[in-house]
Parts: sequence; C-alpha cells; structure tokens
Amino acid sequence: MGLGRRSLVRGIAGAAAGVVVAGCGESGDSGVGRGAPAVSAGSGKGTSSPEAPASGAAKAVALPAEVSRADSGRAEVALTFHGQGEPAQVERLLGVLEKAGVRVTVLAVGTWLGEYPSMARRVLSGGHELGNHTENHLDMSGMDAAAAYGEIAACADRLRALTGSQGRWFRPSQTQYATDVVKEQAVRAGYPTCLSFSLDSRDHTEPGPPVVVRNVLGKVRAGDVVSLHFGHDGTTVAMPRILAGLQDKGLRPVTAGELFGPAGG
Repeated sequence: MGLGRRSLVRGIAGAAAGVVVAGCGESGDSGVGRGAPAVSAGSGKGTSSPEAPASGAAKAVALPAEVSRADSGRAEVALTFHGQGEPAQVERLLGVLEKAGVRVTVLAVGTWLGEYPSMARRVLSGGHELGNHTENHLDMSGMDAAAAYGEIAACADRLRALTGSQGRWFRPSQTQYATDVVKEQAVRAGYPTCLSFSLDSRDHTEPGPPVVVRNVLGKVRAGDVVSLHFGHDGTTVAMPRILAGLQDKGLRPVTAGELFGPAGG
C-alpha cells in the first residue's frame, strides 16, 4: 500500500470514526465446512496460480471446481465480503477500504440487491469485484440440484440485470465448502469455480473489533482467502488495524481475481 504503518492508520481511521458497534441482526455464514474440502490453487496440475510473464501480461489458467487459497508464493491475501447490510454501514466500510487504496471481492446476496439495487454499481465503482452469494442466503449444504440451481441462477440474473455481468465468483451460503451437487449446479449457472475461504474472521458473530483483528492477523498467511461481512460495524472499526497489520506482515490485500489470476480455459 506504500504507506508507513502509522500514516496508514491515521489516514483510514477517520473513515471509521463515529461508528458505534451494534448487532445488525443478520444471519452470517456458519464458517463450518460441510461439503467436500476445497482445493488450494497454485500447486499441482491445473491448479496453479499464474505468475506474470516477462511481458507483464497475466497468464490465464484453469482453476479447480472450488478454491480456498492460492499457493502462488506471492505475498497477497484476498479480502472477501458477504454482501448484505444497511447501505450507510456498507458505505462506511467501503470508504475505509478505498481510502487505503484496497480493493476487495464482494459476494452479494440477491435479495439484498433487490432491496438496494444501487449497491451493485456502488461496489463496482469503487474498483471492487462483485459476485454471487445466492438469492436468499439459505443453507446450501443439503440442497438438491433444483434448489441449488435456483438459488445460484436467481442471483446471477439479478447481477446481470444490474451490471451486465453475473460476475466471476460464486460462494455458497451458510457453508464453507460446496457439496458436489452445488459445484455441478454452479457450473450449470456459469460459475466454473466456487470461491471458498481459508480464514474465517467470525465477524458476523459480533465478537468485538479486537477479536476480529486477532482472528485475522493471528492466523493470516500469504495466499489466504479471508471471509468477512458487511452489515457489522465491528468489522468497520477493526478494518484499519487489519490493514495496518497486513502491511506489517508484508501482505498485500487484493481481490480474489487478482489472487487467482484471470479466468482461463
């Protein structure tokens, strides 16, 4: 990010000032994997994260059906957010990130986009990635094929209607890992790779900003995909310290697309 730790904290803490920690009443992801474990991208045939060739052009590679972290060796982590919450709260969090020059990946819930359609373009206008986190945020771990496809396709339709694209990433709701059924239906809906995560901040449980910071910085390592949530003021309060801590560790926050490289065939 190019800033010293102290200047970074001073520069972005103001965007979080005045935020009062309060429960938002949302139901967050469980963070408990009940499907098949995700495959780390970056080691082994067909799962390598791309290195930029000498020309500077990114190299497209095919990814597995699900990814949870990258093994490229680059000092990067992807910050990914469950997209649901009051627009004013989301604006505060995006303001903190954007003031620090950080871009993230937002997996939006379809009903949230239906209630606040302007938020789709707002996320993209900040330089962030926008993807699919199902239509109704139901527990997908036990869904049959028809139900799973309906959840994925309905949110994809909303994204296309609002932005012209359904986005690259799909993340199943209320489970860390996709079942084989969900992976198959994600492919059917146009998402070859499900985006899981390797580090759960547990911010949706409202543990308080210091715990959110500790949950992330105490375990984070290069290649991690970090799960975070909109709709929780504690996350906004914690974010300046998380960003400063990542910088101290020499880790650069990026989008999932940057972490895993461009889509390949």
